[in-house]
Amino acid sequence: MIRNEPSFKPASNILVRKASGAEEPFEKYKLERSLRNAGADNDLVNEIVGNIENWISNGLTTKKIYSRAFSLLRRKETGVAIRYKLKQAIMELGPSGYPFEDLIGHLFEKQGYEVKVGQILEGHCVTHEMDVIATDKKNQHLIECKYSSDQGKQISVQVSLYVRSRVDDIIRKRKESPYYNDFTFSGGIVTNTRFSADALQYGECSGLQMLAWDYPYGNGLKDLIERLKIYPITILGQLTRDEKQTLLNRGIVICLQLFNKPEILDSLQLSITKYNALEKEINEICR
Repeated sequence: MIRNEPSFKPASNILVRKASGAEEPFEKYKLERSLRNAGADNDLVNEIVGNIENWISNGLTTKKIYSRAFSLLRRKETGVAIRYKLKQAIMELGPSGYPFEDLIGHLFEKQGYEVKVGQILEGHCVTHEMDVIATDKKNQHLIECKYSSDQGKQISVQVSLYVRSRVDDIIRKRKESPYYNDFTFSGGIVTNTRFSADALQYGECSGLQMLAWDYPYGNGLKDLIERLKIYPITILGQLTRDEKQTLLNRGIVICLQLFNKPEILDSLQLSITKYNALEKEINEICR
């Protein structure tokens, strides 16, 4: 059993500090939900949450709380702990943002779309670079990806405004072409952080699809990645930073690529022991 430490205040009265610097009450259901989403059973969830509640104090950062929960989880369930570190793994995809665009492309592919990433499209007025184009029958989504390694960053309303205008220019041009007769078009923004309130308000009001780390509630980026098992390779504990970067440079962004084609790992020239441990880790994440 995990040893609990002395309690000083009820957790319900504790204020914790988010990455943005803002303080908010500690809400244990958020921790419970993240542990369950990672695959922890009820007994393990209750054990870890109880430990955190007895340990927590005013002013602790959510990052420290996450780190402790991850440490406790790793002692019990290695595979579950790996999935729990998803947010940090996304942050490690940078700094260019291109691997994040590829990850979002894989997210749409897993949902049955034909996907193109990093395309130059002709608009009615000017040309535009579009991060992800996802097409399904007669529906096409034009997606702008906004990646940041700063967990506290918010996407501003200016981003929603310029994405809306760029998407409208592309749609106007495409509707002039007979090829796109009967097509329905939509634009969207995907971020691994969060939207400001006015960015969200304008985006939704203007018809943009808005997808952030935890928005929409229960169907945000984190939820989709976990549900569809589109985990980035940066989540793998058996790979060094350099080995991960080597794979990213080759366009290998998600664990499913390694699961489906394990021969990709041959280029890393791993020892037999490390290869077997890595293969086990990949199987735990992808199955």
